[in-house]
Amino acid sequence: MLRLITLAALLNLGLLAVAMPRHGGLGPDWLALEALVLAGLFALLPQRRWARLPAYLVGALLAGVALLALFDAIVHLAVNRPLNLALDWPHVVSLYHLIVGNLSLPIAILATLVLALVTIAIAWGLTRVFMRLSGEQPWAVRGLALALLAVGVAGLIAGAERTQPLGVAAPAQTLVADQIHSARQTHAELQAFEHFLAESEDAVAPLDDLAETDVILGLIESYGVSALFDERYAPEVVPVVEAMERAVADQDLHMVSGTLNAPMFGGQSWLAHATLLSGLRIESHRHYEKLLASDWNSLVREFNATGHHTTTLMAANVREWPEGAWYGYDSYYDADGLDYAGPPFHWVTMPDQYIWHFFEQEVRAPADEPIFAKIPLVSSHAPWTPILPVIEDWDRIGDGSLFHEWADKGKTPQEVWRSPQRIREHFARSVASAVEVAAGYAERYVDDDTLLILLGDHQPARIVIGTDASPAVPVHIISGDPDRLAPFRAHGFIEGAMPQDQATDNDMSDLRAWLHRAFGSGRPRDGQD
Repeated sequence: MLRLITLAALLNLGLLAVAMPRHGGLGPDWLALEALVLAGLFALLPQRRWARLPAYLVGALLAGVALLALFDAIVHLAVNRPLNLALDWPHVVSLYHLIVGNLSLPIAILATLVLALVTIAIAWGLTRVFMRLSGEQPWAVRGLALALLAVGVAGLIAGAERTQPLGVAAPAQTLVADQIHSARQTHAELQAFEHFLAESEDAVAPLDDLAETDVILGLIESYGVSALFDERYAPEVVPVVEAMERAVADQDLHMVSGTLNAPMFGGQSWLAHATLLSGLRIESHRHYEKLLASDWNSLVREFNATGHHTTTLMAANVREWPEGAWYGYDSYYDADGLDYAGPPFHWVTMPDQYIWHFFEQEVRAPADEPIFAKIPLVSSHAPWTPILPVIEDWDRIGDGSLFHEWADKGKTPQEVWRSPQRIREHFARSVASAVEVAAGYAERYVDDDTLLILLGDHQPARIVIGTDASPAVPVHIISGDPDRLAPFRAHGFIEGAMPQDQATDNDMSDLRAWLHRAFGSGRPRDGQD
């Protein structure tokens, strides 16, 4: 009797924990119906050899549910949404590489082994408990087991008919059912997106009014509106943004700022890049794959048609990047191609200031044609350590060797990530530093023939910004020619470096259409309006 009651109670607690990611903590439910069903069922089974099979099967299934709940919690923390296996399974490898880059290969291997061993231990432990519970039992125990089984089954039936009492739930069933529903919905959405891409026309159209203008897209990693409007980060970041406004004005440059909604939180920056360049909202890697398999065009090809040399500097890329051919870049610089002679800083392959310096000296200055460049910056990527100083004399940067001075300086990622407060402090400081470096580039190298668009790629993870943050990122547009900024004012952008509000109806996918209306034929792109 004690064993039965204990098992039912422990199963109840464990299954209720499965729903914690959904509720963001302890939920309103107090009874998991599956706990009653399983405890009652195994107490009624005879102790026969064939009865081991259900114990092994249920033990393995519950271990799988526990693993599913863990990944659900990770996805909630990282990208502020529930797990969707149909979309997220390709990112298991990316998660492994992220751990390697931020921590180390041994820690990544150890974490993988620990996860596997814990999952096996859960399955084995539950199997042994279920097997020990089965067998000949006193009539009182059998009566209780039958009552638990009956109540659990009745509750599940009531849940299916939506007449379940408050506080009673089936967490494991709900988690699995949600994944099945998400998979079906995702399949339908992907089919619809694929059909749209196949049926829509997207001819290349030049942006003639930018034919003599260098257009530079600088994407600052993890720079979301929370950096400017959240009281935990604003005291660190806002003064740097205000200093950028003053520095730009001192050089007789003009600036407007606003916000755009990113298609995701916490990571997968390539989705933001694809959204900006395609004019379509790309919310998942599966949608990204469909886009790359299509004949849809991009801003890159349109700047090619305008007469620009198109390029991208991808400092985070340490492997092959065949996607560059789809975008249509004339040239492409990965981590090796940037000729950096300094040290990496955990995940960050090289500092933002070196990337800006290399772009100006080795790409833009020697070019015989106007430049269109997309430059993803990396210094403000997690783990946000170390925070490098800004080199005042940009001529000293050279091949980046001087950054060896800061190798192994500052706190380790393990030290930073032991404390949520420390994570937040380092996040704010690294974003402030990245903005300061970008402002330094603008102050030195933007002129009347430049349109510099600085923006964040996405908000950081939920552990930094909480659960109710806006998906928007700040956008700063700088030029020596005020006429270049007029079209953005029409979309709610205001003078200076501080956006008016952190909430917006404007999306990253709108930028391509805005540029066409302002500087091209004025024809809106298919699928954008």
